[in-house]
Amino acid sequence: MSNHRYHHGGGSYMHPRMSYQHHFTYVSSCVKYLIFLLNFLFWLFGGLLLAIGVYAFMDKLKDGVGWVRLETIYDVIFNISLVMIIAGIVIFVVSFAGCLGALRENTCLLKFYSMCLLIFFLMEMAIAIICFVFPQNMNSFLEFQFTDKIIHSYRDDSDLQNFIDFAQQEFKCCGLSNAGYQDWSKNEYFNCSSPSVEKCGVPYSCCINATDISSGLVNIMCGYGVQEHSVAAASKRIWTSGCIEIVRVWAERNLYVIAGVALGIAFLQLFVIYLAKTLEGQIDMQKSRWS
Repeated sequence: MSNHRYHHGGGSYMHPRMSYQHHFTYVSSCVKYLIFLLNFLFWLFGGLLLAIGVYAFMDKLKDGVGWVRLETIYDVIFNISLVMIIAGIVIFVVSFAGCLGALRENTCLLKFYSMCLLIFFLMEMAIAIICFVFPQNMNSFLEFQFTDKIIHSYRDDSDLQNFIDFAQQEFKCCGLSNAGYQDWSKNEYFNCSSPSVEKCGVPYSCCINATDISSGLVNIMCGYGVQEHSVAAASKRIWTSGCIEIVRVWAERNLYVIAGVALGIAFLQLFVIYLAKTLEGQIDMQKSRWS
């Protein structure tokens, strides 16, 4: 029977195999620090998103238009700065749990982190399946649920107004539903019974040529009075189709690209969940070895 420890000159010597077993760990440094690095990047992104949302919200408060009405879910959805704050907090908290859980080898935080990722993944898959399998139903749902509320709120929130203007210019559309530019008759500033100078008009972002070539200035009056014209006459000055239908057609034309990006994101999420569960298992094995 061999002795792993023996005395020599008043000192002691430990066999290399015993030293190796003493320092051996089941926890992979590669997995641990990969999870930490990925979540650190998302933690920074969540903090940046939160900071921008808070800044935008405080800026509206300073201008006296930052009041928050939370009577319905739409009041939250249409307040872009509030959406950014909520999204920033969620990303910040979840990624922080991943960072700290990996760095401190805390299985409770890692379980919370992987569970959150799994919930996000299932929600994304459910939305993707509904959009791809029932596109017409989704189209009708969006038109019914959002058209009136978005049109009514156009001038109530500067962030929402800028977003709508950007979408109409980018996708070359006007309004949301199949009624197209006539949707703007539901807005109190643009309907034909309004005392405003904008009556029977549409936002400048609907115009085909909103920017004057010679001066480079935006003509905000380019859409005035077009609701009184037929579609054929109005189409010479503005885009007449609703944005929901235009976006649906764009999505169908770019279906493979969108599907590829969605699958890439899904596989990345599954990979990170796998890493988190792997690290959990390694930590549990190391704990059982110590016990």
